[in-house]
Amino acid sequence: MMNSRAVGIIGLGHYLPDRVLTNKELEQMVDTNDEWIVDRTGIKERRIAAADQATSDLAAAAAQKALADAGITADQLDLIIVATATPDMFFPSTACLVQEKLKATKAAAFDLAAGCSGFAYGLVTASQFIKAGLYRYVLVVGAETLSKILDWQDRNTCVLFGDGAGAAVLGEVPAGCGILGMNLGADGAGGDLLKMPAGGSRQPASGETVDNRLHFIHMNGNEVFKFAIKVMGEAAVAALQQAGIEPEAVDCLIPHQANIRIIQSAAKRLKMPMEKVFVNVDKYGNTSAASIPIALDEAVNSGRIKNGDLVVLVGFGAGLTWAACVLKWCKGDNTVA
Repeated sequence: MMNSRAVGIIGLGHYLPDRVLTNKELEQMVDTNDEWIVDRTGIKERRIAAADQATSDLAAAAAQKALADAGITADQLDLIIVATATPDMFFPSTACLVQEKLKATKAAAFDLAAGCSGFAYGLVTASQFIKAGLYRYVLVVGAETLSKILDWQDRNTCVLFGDGAGAAVLGEVPAGCGILGMNLGADGAGGDLLKMPAGGSRQPASGETVDNRLHFIHMNGNEVFKFAIKVMGEAAVAALQQAGIEPEAVDCLIPHQANIRIIQSAAKRLKMPMEKVFVNVDKYGNTSAASIPIALDEAVNSGRIKNGDLVVLVGFGAGLTWAACVLKWCKGDNTVA
C-alpha cells in the first residue's frame, strides 16, 4: 500500500556564513542596545552573508553536507525543494541554481515560499513524493540571506534576522520511524503583517519604491508576536494528535528560532520543560526557513537527539503560515536500502 512507506530524514547538514554581527556592533549602527535586544528577543549575535554570497551558495554548501551525511551522491537525487524568502532572483528558481551547483542532473527542482514555516512545509511536501513511490531521495533545503533585504535603519527589524542554510535528505526508513504526524496551515488575512512590499507585480521596482524603502522587510511585530504564541503550540498539538502521541512523550522540541519569548510560550503551551527545547536563537537570530534545519542538525550533532527519540519541529512565518512535524528519529544504519 502507498501509505505503508515510512519516510524520514536520512541526512542533515547546515552552513553559516563566517561574518558574526554582535549586538554591540549593532549599537554603533542603529538606536538600540545589547540589553534591550537580549531581553526582548534572546538574540546576542547573528551571521551575515558576504557581499558575493547568494542564497543558492549557502543552500548548496548545506546540501553537500546533508548528502555526505546520508551517504548518497547528488546524481541519486530525484527532487530538490528550496524553501526561501530570499531567492537569488525571481526566476529561475533557487532550487535550479542549487541543482546546477550540486550537479544533481536527474533531479526535478522548485522553490517553496512559506516564510519561516518553509522547511517544515518542504518536509511534508517531499515526504508525499516518496510515500507515493514516485521518488526515492528528495533534498529539502531551508536557506536565507535576509541581511540582503533588511532595512539597517529600522531598529525594530534589523536586530532580529540572520543568514544561514540547513538541509535534509529524505528517504524511506523502517516502519514506525520518520514522519509520524504533521500539521500545515495558513491565514492569508495576516499577509500584510510581514512582507516585502515592492519588487513584485503589485508594486514593480521604481525609483519611488526604492526611495520609500519598500524593498526591505516590513513587519508589525506586535501582531506577529501574538499570532506566533497562539499558533506555535496549536500546530504542535495538532501534529501530535495526528500521530497519536501525548506531548509529555516528546524528547525534543525544535521550534523556529524567532524569539526566546515565543519559544518559551510554545513550550508552556505543550507543558514541556525548557530542558527539552533546543534553542540557538542567541547565536544566529531568526534565519527564517533555515532556522529549524540548522537547529535540528545542531541538536543531533550535540547528542540532544538520539535514535528512537520523538522530535517535534514547529514554525510560523509570513503568509501568515504555520507548520509542525512529529518525527521518530531513526537515522543511521537503519535506512531502508
